[in-house]
Amino acid sequence: MTNFGTFLATAALTLSLATMVPPAQAETTPDEAGNKAAVERAFDAWAAGTGGPYDLLADDANWTITGNSAASKTYPSREAFMREVIRPFNARMSTGLKPKIRNIYAEGATVVVFFDASGIARDGIPYANTYAWFLDLKEGKVTKASAFFDSIAFNDLWSRVQPAR
Repeated sequence: MTNFGTFLATAALTLSLATMVPPAQAETTPDEAGNKAAVERAFDAWAAGTGGPYDLLADDANWTITGNSAASKTYPSREAFMREVIRPFNARMSTGLKPKIRNIYAEGATVVVFFDASGIARDGIPYANTYAWFLDLKEGKVTKASAFFDSIAFNDLWSRVQPAR
């Protein structure tokens, strides 16, 4: 092959590789963009103290806390999760958690939120944790969630601070 032929073959290969879009860089679908935007708005409301991500839960949503924390299990409904985890957690805090998203991803019906949240417990000691939530949405509502966080920090708060009555 001549130098010019090698040049043309290399140019053609480079052009064909340059036009390939890897799956991670593919365009998001309207559902992905809408789901991601809904979760971002809920987190913004949570940070502002005007709402939160639990507003997105469907009544029959399953929420699983993974690992070995005092709250680790699957909650079969929004109300069970709120009653057994969120309300008792909030009752242990003098200032509510404020989230700060590190990153958020959407693929298909799933939104993954990687974030930090911190607040002050009723005993005056700061609580801080890092979370990863995998949220499956259908028609704008979370139907299934899996939550990962530092269970040592959670268990310390849960056992150290009694909920306000």
